[in-house]
Amino acid sequence: MQKVIYFDNNATTFVAPEAMEEMLPFFKTRYGNPSSMHEFGGENKKYVDKARQQIADLIGANSKEIIFTSCGTESDNTAIWSALQTNPQKRRIVTTKVEHPAVFETCKWWEGQGYEVTFLPVDEQGNLNLHDVDDAIKKDTALVSVMWANNETGVIFPVEQIAKMAKDKGVLFHTDAVQAVGKLPVNLKNSSIDMLSVSGHKLHAPKGVGMLYVREGTKFESFMKGGHQELARRAGTENLAYIAGFGKACELAVAKVEKENTYVKNMRDKLEKGIIEKISDVKINGDTKNRLPNTLNISFKYVEGESILLMLSEKGICASSGSACTSGSLEPSHILMAMKVPFEFAHGSIRFSLSIYNTEEEIDFVLKELPIIIERLRKISPFVKKDGK
Repeated sequence: MQKVIYFDNNATTFVAPEAMEEMLPFFKTRYGNPSSMHEFGGENKKYVDKARQQIADLIGANSKEIIFTSCGTESDNTAIWSALQTNPQKRRIVTTKVEHPAVFETCKWWEGQGYEVTFLPVDEQGNLNLHDVDDAIKKDTALVSVMWANNETGVIFPVEQIAKMAKDKGVLFHTDAVQAVGKLPVNLKNSSIDMLSVSGHKLHAPKGVGMLYVREGTKFESFMKGGHQELARRAGTENLAYIAGFGKACELAVAKVEKENTYVKNMRDKLEKGIIEKISDVKINGDTKNRLPNTLNISFKYVEGESILLMLSEKGICASSGSACTSGSLEPSHILMAMKVPFEFAHGSIRFSLSIYNTEEEIDFVLKELPIIIERLRKISPFVKKDGK
């Protein structure tokens, strides 16, 4: 079987072996419902509490501020729902044009329900203008939702500053931190952030578990109705095994954040430098001084991204053209369009996203194969011929 070189870690990650080990007993011997009255099930509540504390330790929060969910999308939807339900007199939402679909499409839906939504623009480097943000926050704003780090470009937003702007105007602030937590140091103890979303499978936990941080004292309306799990904040039987794995992955992340910002960053930079040296007509998308340490979004002029991905895949190399949640669309990324990336570049954009499990040998292999792929594709590109190149 061909070896897989996995450079698509912003889409999902390998489950850490330690997290897998943590999960196994809950499939075999400790399968009781943690909400049960009997000891066999009820004793499992301590493992839910343990995971809650492990997650709280990663983000500098109180364990009581952690609500387990099924994924980042549910966490984002819950945050937006709660903000609107607890502030019925306010009919405005402020977000950005480059949010993940979990926020972007949800805000568009609420716009269709009669809410006024401000989608803030970004510049060509993918950065927000803080004056625009401040101007957009009005007295009738129910929520400001700005992602911590962009899933496609890796560009990091100044969410702490924006949260303070919102707080000063009496407005709730939420951040989709799915790509940031585990890659960047996060400490919410002295923050103005009211709600924060995380997805387990982005930091080496399994798919199907996530969490929403809700600052103590923040008004909250549950999105999932039913039982009284999660202190009546999220109904549904706890996904015990996955919660345990999530907690362990967060514990591991505490120790590995430094490695993300040294070892992983150095590999990303080697990949970027090598591509620029070996291939002409390329464009790095996003602020190269203000991005996640693992993310490289790069465009190849006159070549379709889908063709590049297919040929990389034939060599066992996994990358993406953007968010996995928008796969299947042949339209250029709404994020790159918001950044005004020229069409001939935007269509040929590729995202490489690394993890601590990648190696320098894998970088070398990509740098060997990618120039050959781009050369082959440009030879058959009608756009190149049209320009006489």
